[in-house]
Amino acid sequence: MYAIIATGGKQYKVQEGDIIYIEKLEAEDDSSVEFKDVLAVSADDKLSVGKPFVEGASVSGKVLAQGKEKKVIVFKYKAKKDYRRKQGHRQPYTKVQIEKINA
Repeated sequence: MYAIIATGGKQYKVQEGDIIYIEKLEAEDDSSVEFKDVLAVSADDKLSVGKPFVEGASVSGKVLAQGKEKKVIVFKYKAKKDYRRKQGHRQPYTKVQIEKINA
């Protein structure tokens, strides 16, 4: 059984027990979180696709940690013009373990 959920502007294919890294959620560690934007659910070789979301379906998970990704360096320059800009970025994320798919 798997589900496709939408959160943080992205879509994720999840199964029970999966650990996913998603865009930062305002939730404490060890708290539960529920995703109501379920785009599709597959159970017993039967696929239910929503328009846009599946009615009555949800995915529940547990927040394991909050953190930041590795630093990405953004370097801009223009040749022969003495223009250089160096900037770093660390994207915040939430680590979530999928506990149950309710369909």
